[in-house]
Amino acid sequence: MTAVGALLFLALVYFAVGQAAANRNGAQGAADAAALAAANDARDQIGQRLLEPDLDRDDLMELVNGRLFRTSSGCAAAVRFAAKNNAILDPCNRLDAPRSGFAVSVTSRESVGNTVVPGTEGIYSEASARAVVESRCVLKEVEEEDDVVVEIKLSCQGKTVTIDPDKPDSLPRLGELFTVRLVR
Repeated sequence: MTAVGALLFLALVYFAVGQAAANRNGAQGAADAAALAAANDARDQIGQRLLEPDLDRDDLMELVNGRLFRTSSGCAAAVRFAAKNNAILDPCNRLDAPRSGFAVSVTSRESVGNTVVPGTEGIYSEASARAVVESRCVLKEVEEEDDVVVEIKLSCQGKTVTIDPDKPDSLPRLGELFTVRLVR
C-alpha cells in the first residue's frame, strides 16, 4: 500500500469514527429529550392534582415534594419524544426517593452505517438519561373545611404562593413551583 493509499484509508477510518460519534450524540439527545419529557409530564400531573377538589393533606405533602404522579403517563411522553428524535425507548423507569423522576434508555433507529470498518452497518447507538422533578417550595399552611383542602399556602424561595383548588387561575406557572432537570 502506498503512502497516499494509507492516508486515504486512515481518512476513511477517521470518517467512520466521526460517523459513529455523531450517531451516539443523536442517541444521547434522544435519551435526554425522552427523560425530560417524562419528568415534564410528571410536573404537569402534579399541577393538575393540586387543583383537585378532593385533595387531602397526605396527598398534598406528596405533591409538594414532587412525588405523586402516574408513571405510565410520563413513560408515554418519553416514548413520543424518543420517536421524534429517531430512537426507540428501551426501558423507562420511575426514580423515587431521594429524587423523583425518570430513568430512560434509548436505541437509535439508524445504524452507524456502512463504512470501511467491517460490521458497523449492524451497530445501533444506545444512550441513557435521568431527569428529576424537584420542588422549589415547602408547604407553609393548609386551610381545610370538612376535611377538604380549600386553600394551600406554599413558601417558594422566600415568596408565599396561595393556591385555591376551586380557582384554576390561582395556580402559578409550574416552573415557579418545580424544576425539571437532567441528573447523573
